[in-house]
Amino acid sequence: MHVNHVKRNLVAGNVSLGTMMFEFPTTGIGRLAAVAGAEFAVYDMEHTGWEIETIRMLIATTPRQQMVPIVRIPACEYHFVARVLDAGAMGIMVPMVETEEQARLLVSSAKYPPMGRRGAAFTIAHDDYRGDPIPEVMQSANEEVLLIAQIETAKGLENVEKIATVPEIDVLWVGLFDLTSSLGIPGQLQHPDTLAAIARVLAACKANNKIPAVLVTGISEGLAQLQTGFRMVAYGGDLWIYQAGLRKGLQALREGLSS
Repeated sequence: MHVNHVKRNLVAGNVSLGTMMFEFPTTGIGRLAAVAGAEFAVYDMEHTGWEIETIRMLIATTPRQQMVPIVRIPACEYHFVARVLDAGAMGIMVPMVETEEQARLLVSSAKYPPMGRRGAAFTIAHDDYRGDPIPEVMQSANEEVLLIAQIETAKGLENVEKIATVPEIDVLWVGLFDLTSSLGIPGQLQHPDTLAAIARVLAACKANNKIPAVLVTGISEGLAQLQTGFRMVAYGGDLWIYQAGLRKGLQALREGLSS
């Protein structure tokens, strides 16, 4: 398995910056993001309707030495976890993790024995069809996979300290818009309850040596979240970045015409 440079960088106490993909399932999108400097890309299955064949293509065309492919699966179920890992994903994100038991299910589904119950299939996509010694492949896979639990509901926040105690969970990712909706303050990112929720997740991360992560939609927001203490930050998503760039360029051209 490829070395997961994002996981190693985060474990070393550094920051990792990447992006998310929702709209453009093309053979070039991963390479475009990697060349732009993204250290990771989260390919989303929760909101896109993308199935495993699309995810297989996106992972296969991602330059994994430069950019780590992570997949957000629709729910914490074994078949979602195992299939995307067998396709070559180097990280798994699970939405709406609400209990310690869900977090443990993610770990057991993603790790080979004795750490978990991931099914054995080798000389396939995840190990680059190499046929390396099976014990080495299993150990490498268990060490390199990045496991991300999203805290984005009131119940998940209530149980965040217990979720954070699960040893093999690497990252707690705050889903701000879902979390604010669940708290009854949709989209109010500066509301005192939102700020208190973020502080609680950050405290749970610090107490249990987890990485706090978040999605941001702008540079000033991203810088503010980094200063708050987040160390894994996704800058926007493919559709929003494209739309913002196109809008900026077209507005500048129209302003030029009228000047």
